[in-house]
Amino acid sequence: MTKSRPTSALPISPGLLLMGFLLCAIMSGQAKENTVTVTPALADEILTNPGMGWETFARPARMDTNLPSWIPSTVEYAQYSWHQLETQQGELNTEFLDHELSKAHDSGQKLALRIKCYSPSGPKHPMWLEAIGGKIRMADYGAPDHKIPIVDLDDPVVLKSHLDFIRMLGEHYDGNPDLDHVDIGSVGWWGEWHLSRCTLVSMPTLETRMKVVDAYLSAFKKTPLLMLGAGGECTAYAIRHGAGWRVDSFGDLGSSSRRYNHSIDDYPVSFVRNGVLDVWKTAPVAFEPRDSLIDLILQAPVEREVPGTHQKLSIAHPLRWIFNYGLALHGTYFNGKSARFPEDPEFKSEMERFLKRLGYRLELSELSYHAEVKAGEKLELSMKWRNSGSAPCYSPYRLAYRIADAQGHKKVFVGPVTVNNWMPGSIDVFTPEFFNEVKDLPPGESYKVADSIVLPKEMPPGEYTLSVGVVGVDSEQPVVRLGISGRDSEGWYPLGKIKVTQ
Repeated sequence: MTKSRPTSALPISPGLLLMGFLLCAIMSGQAKENTVTVTPALADEILTNPGMGWETFARPARMDTNLPSWIPSTVEYAQYSWHQLETQQGELNTEFLDHELSKAHDSGQKLALRIKCYSPSGPKHPMWLEAIGGKIRMADYGAPDHKIPIVDLDDPVVLKSHLDFIRMLGEHYDGNPDLDHVDIGSVGWWGEWHLSRCTLVSMPTLETRMKVVDAYLSAFKKTPLLMLGAGGECTAYAIRHGAGWRVDSFGDLGSSSRRYNHSIDDYPVSFVRNGVLDVWKTAPVAFEPRDSLIDLILQAPVEREVPGTHQKLSIAHPLRWIFNYGLALHGTYFNGKSARFPEDPEFKSEMERFLKRLGYRLELSELSYHAEVKAGEKLELSMKWRNSGSAPCYSPYRLAYRIADAQGHKKVFVGPVTVNNWMPGSIDVFTPEFFNEVKDLPPGESYKVADSIVLPKEMPPGEYTLSVGVVGVDSEQPVVRLGISGRDSEGWYPLGKIKVTQ
């Protein structure tokens, strides 16, 4: 029987070892010489991107005479009455809503909507509802003699009719490419989940309210849903099931006659209680000022006690404090109410600074690749990306690359990398330090991305331009403006040259 013996390594002479080291060094040097590293310049403008930014209110951008030319908008936010959308029982007024979606589309926007069942300005329910036995009640608003007929959502006939309406709305419009998001509305004044200044009527029961929330959650599986941030148990329930949140009275710091305010007294309590502070990681956040943009300017410096402490709270510059507050809460949308824009240089400067960070802002800080590659072979790409905005991109848009030459030969390559997991920076909120000075939101961490593309074997040899872009979920067209300079007319960002050989 033959026994195997362990083989011993052959001796290597010092000269051979030195030659090996030199060869490795030469090859490494050649690899470095063949590598192109690009560091794109950052852009400074407000980015026009889908699913984020400034919202016009109840009118598309091209019809908004108060929209400054320097503010882009990709979303129109509108409220519709139940009676507008279901004029006949069981028949959705698709002609009306299709027209509204079309108007937004023609302005380069998508539509976001909320449904109202009642309002202090008058009835918002369909006229046929009472005829089929739906219960109508008289509510007051601010004064005993200010009476408004409103639907009783606790009434079985009313509730069933409205839940059927929500179901029809979802059947026709869930996933519509021109529908940006839908508020979980319907309940309370303007669908805002409260009956402030009303003494004659109470809010619907919790059971009824939960049924309304469930109806929206069932009807809209593709289109994002947002819920009022201070809606109590219903807010907590909605966000546990995937909804984002929105708030009115953004920037409210009270006044000399009204010490209590939303920013310091309401939001910190209700947001923590309802568990909304981490929702931004998976669903969007929307803001709307209390009355108009001018109210943000009129906020006076604040001197008071920090909630829950004996420390003095001093807010000397409310505008910077307010806008940093919104970024720290990771806002994605701001509804300017299409109100008159204040003629105030400080307001414009602070708003511009705010809008540059609001939502996602994707920046390519470095790209490295080999300057020469053979047709049919793989081109390795090494990148560093970051999100310097205030929120992630909630759509799984994809990184893509284009190689094009001067003769018109071009090829688009869509990789497996999606951008929706690139997070912005964060700071701790609602601490004593936060209230005294809301600091600038830091940019997100740097994400190292390794990708590759395989060139077609039949690609003609020559010099090509390598471009990068972020394309749609099911298209090869760029849909996102990046926070870097150099965007071309087709939405791509040319970054460097590459030589293709055979």
